[in-house]
This record gives sequence, C-alpha cells and structure tokens, in this order.
Amino acid sequence: MASKLCPSVLRAAPRALRAVSRPQVRAFAATNRNGSESLAVHRDTPENNPSIPFEFNEQNKKLMEEILSRYPSQYKKAAVMPLLDLGQRQHGFTSISVMNEVARILEMPPMRVYEVASFYTMYNRSPVGKYHLQVCTTTPCMLRDSDAVMKAIEDELGIHPGHTTEDGVFTFSEVECLGACVNAPMIQINDDYYEDLTYDKTIQLLRQLREAAVTSNPAKVPQPGPLSGRSTCENAVGLTSLKGDMPDFTKGLRTDGALD
Repeated sequence: MASKLCPSVLRAAPRALRAVSRPQVRAFAATNRNGSESLAVHRDTPENNPSIPFEFNEQNKKLMEEILSRYPSQYKKAAVMPLLDLGQRQHGFTSISVMNEVARILEMPPMRVYEVASFYTMYNRSPVGKYHLQVCTTTPCMLRDSDAVMKAIEDELGIHPGHTTEDGVFTFSEVECLGACVNAPMIQINDDYYEDLTYDKTIQLLRQLREAAVTSNPAKVPQPGPLSGRSTCENAVGLTSLKGDMPDFTKGLRTDGALD
C-alpha cells in the first residue's frame, strides 16, 4: 500500500543509503619538487650590491639617447627593457646597480625595474661566463637528441645547468624554445646560434671556444650557424621551394611618402 502511495520515496531510499555509505576518499600522488636555484629576490654579494657604482659609458649614452627618442617623453618608462639590455651588455650582467641606474634615468620606482629584470630570463641577474651556453631542450630539440648536447657539456666542462666553470669562461643554462627548431638540436652562445649539433660536434665547439678564450683571439671563435655543412636550414636534398623570383612587395603601397 505504501509503495503505491509514495513510490518515489521508496525508490530514492536505497540510493540515499548508498550515497551515505560510500567512502569519501581521494587519492593523492606526490612527486619530487624540482625547484630552480635562481632567486626571484636580490641578495647582496661582493660582486653585486648597491655600493658598486655603475654609469653608462659615452658610447652607450649616445645609444641611450637614440633609444629614448623612439618614445614620447611621457612614456619613456617603456624603454626599460632596451636600457636594461644595454646595461647588461656593458656591465656583463644586470646587477642591482644597473637596475638602479635605469630606474634613475627613466624616473620610475626601482621596484618596477626589478620586476622586469626578474621576470624576463634574458636578463642575467648574476655574473655569467665569457660564453653563456643556453641549450634548448624543448620538444623539437629533444627529439633530435638535445640530451647528447647536454651530456657533452657536462662531460667536457664538469658543470651542470645553472653553474659556471671555475675559470669563468663558461656558464651553462637549460632554456626553452629558441626558434631554430628546423636546425635542432642547437645552442645559443651569447648572441649566436650553433645548430645541427651532435655529442662530438659539441665537444669540438667547446674546445674551440676555450682556445679562443685562452689565446684572446676572436678569430678562433667558430663561425655560428649549422655545423652539419648546410648553409641555412634547407633539407638534405637542397632547396625544394621558393625557387622563383621574389614578388615585388612594394606594389600597391602608398607613394605619397606617408609610409617613409
């Protein structure tokens, strides 16, 4: 009789009991924390502290004026990135003194400059070696055996990513994609790309760079680019596309000088 009067109540009762009796347990998986050795904050060291003076040299002051001329005076703070890069190239790394000088020139709070320098990885906030080895290990390079490049550096120099050799010649960094995927695996050394690397070619490259550093002879520095014999990034059978004459991209543009 009760089932005919309240059928929905009786059907819902077993479901409610099952929900109550079901154990509410969630499994957690833990992995080792792989943290970086670099700090997001500044710590004074003998080679990097505010008491070390920094001033742009005369050549860079002229470059700085040219850079600032690209921005309206009320927006000169937008020049913080190129000025930090200019300071790093002069000083060797983006020290706290470089940041403070950029903040003074651009009339911006030093903290705003610190935020930029600590966010972008191209700013080295600690001293680096004469040759900064930045090895790409993103997927295209990894598939072409960037592990062999990493191992070659560790075997030849005896250092791991994030470290500098005792003689100050090499600093070793592991980085993300550098945009030369077709010539993978590759290393960016200072401003130059060395591509199509293997274990043996990496060893040879490092020894040539060390010889250049010891002899102070820039001519000993290997020519950047692919080390496989190809001149650019064509495939093994040579150029297969873009063989015709390049089109004239100037057609259709305004000729009244407004785009000059």
